[in-house]
Amino acid sequence: MFRQLIATVLAALAFNAFAAVDINRANRAELETVKGVGPGLSAKILKAREAGEFKDWADMVQRVPGVGAASAGKLSKAGLTVGGAPFDASKLPPAAPKKARPAKAAEGDATASSDGTAKPARKATRKEKAES
Repeated sequence: MFRQLIATVLAALAFNAFAAVDINRANRAELETVKGVGPGLSAKILKAREAGEFKDWADMVQRVPGVGAASAGKLSKAGLTVGGAPFDASKLPPAAPKKARPAKAAEGDATASSDGTAKPARKATRKEKAES
C-alpha cells in the first residue's frame, strides 16, 4: 500500500515536470519550473507581459530581451509554450543582417578625409617633425 502511494506521488511529480507551461498564464514560480528559466528571465518575461499577452513566439522573442531563436527552441523543448503552441523557428521573421564594423587603419596608413585628400592616420612625432 505504502509503495503504491509513493509510486503514485512520484508519477504525478514526473508528469508535472513535463507539463507545458504557458507563458501568458504562468506566474513567476511556474515559469521558473521550466529548465532554463531562472529569476532573471522570469522577471523579464513578466515585465514584457505587462504590455499585453504574447501573440506568438515571434512576439515573445522580440519583446523579451536576451531571448533569441536558439534559446526559444530550448525553452520550448523544456515545456514552455506561447498560447499553447510549441516553438516553430520557421514562423520567426528573418534576422536582420549585422552591420559591418569599419576596419581600423594600421599605424602609418593614410586614410581619406572628407575632401578626398589623404591624411596620416597618426600624428607625427617630434623627431619626424624635426626631420621634415
